[in-house]
Amino acid sequence: MAIDCIKTMPSITTPQHHPKDQDQCKDDGKSFVFDAQVLRHQTNIPQQFVWPDHEKPNINAPELQVPLVDLGDFLSGNPVAAVEASRLVGEACKKHGFFLVVNHGVDKTLIAHAHNYVDTFFKLPLSEKQKAQRKIGESCGYASSFTGRFSSKLPWKETLSFRYKAEESSSKHIEEYFHNRMGEDFAEFGTVYQDYCEAMSTLSLGIMELLGMSLGVSREHFREFFNENDSIMRLNYYPPCQKPDLTLGTGPHCDPTSLTILHQDQVGGLQVFVDNEWRSINPNFDAFVVNIGDTFMALSNGIYRSCLHRAVVNSQTPRKSLAFFLCPKNDKMVTPPHELVDTCNPRIYPDFTWPMLLEFTQKHYRADMKTLEVFTNWLHQRSLS
Repeated sequence: MAIDCIKTMPSITTPQHHPKDQDQCKDDGKSFVFDAQVLRHQTNIPQQFVWPDHEKPNINAPELQVPLVDLGDFLSGNPVAAVEASRLVGEACKKHGFFLVVNHGVDKTLIAHAHNYVDTFFKLPLSEKQKAQRKIGESCGYASSFTGRFSSKLPWKETLSFRYKAEESSSKHIEEYFHNRMGEDFAEFGTVYQDYCEAMSTLSLGIMELLGMSLGVSREHFREFFNENDSIMRLNYYPPCQKPDLTLGTGPHCDPTSLTILHQDQVGGLQVFVDNEWRSINPNFDAFVVNIGDTFMALSNGIYRSCLHRAVVNSQTPRKSLAFFLCPKNDKMVTPPHELVDTCNPRIYPDFTWPMLLEFTQKHYRADMKTLEVFTNWLHQRSLS
């Protein structure tokens, strides 16, 4: 049956269902600092980065065969190509939520520049990177691992995240962000990522057309829903680790966002948990890796899956990736189209807005494979109180 809509974020007293081994750090002024330029050479890595035995990585995971979807003919209106692309995407999204897209229309030179500037930023001294320091409870800024937020099972990585708004009035938002946080020397940096995010937004709307078709709703439904998206761009940098068998670049999790468009460099590391086994998605510079997130799983009424995945590191070569997390505009209500709800397929998740789920993951719960389930139960309990 339909679940009442909750529009505002109720107050939280104690985080519920929070794993005991993922304790949040206390703000005691003694938080560990992850300085990649130093730690990448250490043979004894700090205990905070050592993962439990049952979660330690399998670096040589077998390859996952994910469909390669040609967007060129689909986006040009070829009906035969549309049927085939819809079939491939539908099968993948029901099984594990991952697929690759080629002939996507994104300029290769722009992609190369975006990767080059990842190196430019993360090779800066720590004090320079900290000009864009991410504050606890926020989703944007520079983060050196999760130090200061969690005290165990820390990821071996650095990230830089920033918002992208598709509204016309925000056409220079990213350029202004880098100018304000990093200074005039980062003007070109901001221009490249402004252009890259605009390309990702356009690509994601095309993919939303394909997802709509594959689910049997109109081609325009999800495109219109995300047309004025308020998304997150993240630059990931995984420095070498002398004990890659002990730690993880990113721990097992499902993305809480709607859709992730990932571009990997030539260094492998992405792994997906399918059929009770970790499998790798090998790099393909001509393709983007696309995966379903929790928010779109809710939009599809659970038909499409948000799958558990992680990133492993190595002892020799830094790995970098570009992740665009498509998110709906803040006031959009996440609710599935009526075509996906009937007596045989009742509502699984309550209505919510993306900022509610984002706040839940940033302040109260460390994203994992059960984030949407725990969030849903939390909303249910508070709607009854």
